Amino acid sequence: MSAPISTKNRPPFDPLLCQIADYVCDYSIASDEAFATARYCLLDTLGCGLLALKYPACTKLLGPVVPGTVVPNGARVPGTKHVLDPIAAAFNIGTIIRWLDFNDTWLAAEWGHPSDNLGAILAVADFMSRSKARPYTVRDMLTAMIKAHEIQGVLALENSFNRVGLDHVLLVRIASTAVATQLLGGTREQIINAVSNAWVDGGALRTYRHAPNTGSRKSWAAGDATARAVQHALMALKGEMGYPTALSAKTWGFSDVLFKGNPLKLARPFASYVMEHVLFKISFPAEFHAQTAVEAAFKLHAQVKNRLDDIDRVEMFTHESAIRIIDKKGPLNNPADRDHCLQYMAAIGLIYGALTADHYEDEVAGDPRIDTLRAKMVVKEEPRYSREYLEPDKRSIANAIQIFFKDGSKTDKVEMEYPVGHRRRRKEGIPLLVEKFIMNAETCFSPKRVAAIRALFEDAGRLDKMPAHEFAEYFVAEA
Repeated sequence: MSAPISTKNRPPFDPLLCQIADYVCDYSIASDEAFATARYCLLDTLGCGLLALKYPACTKLLGPVVPGTVVPNGARVPGTKHVLDPIAAAFNIGTIIRWLDFNDTWLAAEWGHPSDNLGAILAVADFMSRSKARPYTVRDMLTAMIKAHEIQGVLALENSFNRVGLDHVLLVRIASTAVATQLLGGTREQIINAVSNAWVDGGALRTYRHAPNTGSRKSWAAGDATARAVQHALMALKGEMGYPTALSAKTWGFSDVLFKGNPLKLARPFASYVMEHVLFKISFPAEFHAQTAVEAAFKLHAQVKNRLDDIDRVEMFTHESAIRIIDKKGPLNNPADRDHCLQYMAAIGLIYGALTADHYEDEVAGDPRIDTLRAKMVVKEEPRYSREYLEPDKRSIANAIQIFFKDGSKTDKVEMEYPVGHRRRRKEGIPLLVEKFIMNAETCFSPKRVAAIRALFEDAGRLDKMPAHEFAEYFVAEA
């Protein structure tokens, strides 16, 4: 019979758990660029959520877990009349934000969508402000966003969870747990306890992101992660214990069980790097590794739209990550499959000269020209693109397309290295980002409401000082 294990003399908490908590509790964000970018990120992310409400596959998942539940001082879900507890609200908000794959992203050894964390941040800040337990302002929300972006993004720089089969929403759960616990009034110790439990959860499999199982779970996975984060935070505030070596424990810790024994690395100190460098999806909802491919396809549209039958082959040059994730041949079974297929997205751009969420639906996918064109596509890795994708001073996401016709003629090779949402194209991209929000919001709100929201965001001082619950009211569904 084995001896009982004593919990009286536990080891110190893993350094990474402490670094996350210290950053959330003590680090002061001094970057004006980070706050300015965060305001645009907040605007854009909410717009993505409003657009998602057009799609019944999304809205059927929304609302309380138990219909008819009444929550005093509950959090609001943008674009709806739902008033929910913060766990359910986080799921709802995280789901609409992520549904169309149109919110900002981050590409590194691991990738993901840092604004997914707004599901937890908005739900908790709104709930706490309404209950008067802690009246937060939008500035507080922006600070939490910058910190959540940083935790998720810096952990992604050198730790690749997808290469061991885990979904990147793992990092949404970690980042959201940390900032949600702080917003709920948690201490440093409670943040460490909550985050250790978030790591102990392990990670969702990437099964639903890859053929032959690609499906809609990838659109609500972030909502699930933020809801779980808020639950961990609330439990920590009740005094639930943490696990000191959740990451490093021999045999039973995260690294040994799920990360092939490799320790987790922190590539750089936490600051505001990720928000400053975040990648916006501005022009179209498409998996980010394909954004420049679609831009290249748009440039070629006029030359090929009337010569589709004359095309012999389409050569596409891309980077290693794109080949590994979105190079797909054969049948595509649903919108989630199509918006993660490099060839499908490029074909839509070449044929239509446009790409919207509707182009992933069955009605458009039935156009026989799409699969005919896909069959003529040859995807090749360009080693320079793969190298520069990982270079910190470049972080390009390059693609190129060249079309060859049956008569021997060909187009120029159109190369796009940086998408319009890249930091290197901020000056060009921000006005387009605002236009994107207006178009998305007008699918849900009257022009008068949209104009009021736009005016609010144009007055940074007023926006920053606004109580979180008053801000949320701007996004409640109109009568």
